Amino acid sequence: MAVWPELDLDECTRHLLQLKEIWRQYLTGLAKNRFNDPIAYTNTKGERYSSRIVDVLTHVIMHSAYHRGQIASDIRADGGEPAYTDFIHAVRQGFITLRADKK
Repeated sequence: MAVWPELDLDECTRHLLQLKEIWRQYLTGLAKNRFNDPIAYTNTKGERYSSRIVDVLTHVIMHSAYHRGQIASDIRADGGEPAYTDFIHAVRQGFITLRADKK
């Protein structure tokens, strides 16, 4: 898939649901002792890297916040009111449910 594909809302929804399932399968299958393991990948420029799994996951979380801010800024600049996307708000509203490990 291209880095910036031209997708309509239905295509975005379909991809979002697929990604949600891919992430669920990956994370539930990842043993706790593997978070510091290296993972090799190629970025969008074709450059090869190796990073720890935990660093890649942290990047994904932080980078998504960056893009939510960009979207909110664009919506405000166009006179709109952006969605409330704070993580704690989503948890309080039940949009996100996290399971804590029981010891």
